[in-house]
Amino acid sequence: MVPIYAFVMVLCYSRMLYVEFTTSMKLPALIRCHLAAFRFFGGWPSEILYDNMKQVRLGPDRWNPLLMDFLDHYGILGRTHRIRRPRTKGKVERSVLYVKDNFLAGRSFASLDDLNAQAQHWLASVANVRVHGTTGERPLDRSPHEHLTAYGSTPAYQMSESATRKASWEGYVHYRRSRYSVPPRIAGRNVLVGERDHKIVIRCEQMIVAEHPLASRAGSTVADPEHLAEMWKLTLGRTEHELLERWQVRFDQPVAVAALSVFDEVAR
Repeated sequence: MVPIYAFVMVLCYSRMLYVEFTTSMKLPALIRCHLAAFRFFGGWPSEILYDNMKQVRLGPDRWNPLLMDFLDHYGILGRTHRIRRPRTKGKVERSVLYVKDNFLAGRSFASLDDLNAQAQHWLASVANVRVHGTTGERPLDRSPHEHLTAYGSTPAYQMSESATRKASWEGYVHYRRSRYSVPPRIAGRNVLVGERDHKIVIRCEQMIVAEHPLASRAGSTVADPEHLAEMWKLTLGRTEHELLERWQVRFDQPVAVAALSVFDEVAR
């Protein structure tokens, strides 16, 4: 059994719908679905409303930096709906139910590619050409009035393939025969290392933790001065503690006292 996930995006004014099925909910897959949706719609909106999922928000006041990097690239304002306020995302919630009831129910699929091919046909022949119950018009007819930024007006966001590496306890990762520094808190953990726009991007748990210029030649070491300063502080603190532990002198044991006759016996 393979879990299948549905990416659903609906444009607010026209109710134009895009659906894509994937086997992953990771952020790179989410971004690739965004790119496919932009291509399908012929552009992208000025803002997107999201659910409060971990791919979007890492905390109440903390957005996922990789998603923010993607949105900033296209000049999109990202927003999330208020927690426990489902009516703020009603359009997409109803669209998800529509996909389940009108498209998925009663169908069978030979593969993921077949599933997505059938979904594309359904979007073109049913979902986007029906008279919408709320607007009273076809989404396809209203879509030209969405005021989207034209697709192709901005260079496509580059998603690089990443390699898994383990950060050394010295605070470096090895990638393509060079070393790149990471924050000391990442030492000993697995990270993803990839290239984008002639930069090395290092992520840990989908967060960007370090960016470096690409090494000019193999065998180089590229280090962020802040990473080195943090590591130096930690090393000094650990060394002083170890020295105190190792060289602590205590007088809690009695000192053995031998009689002078013992030394006289040895001297003979």
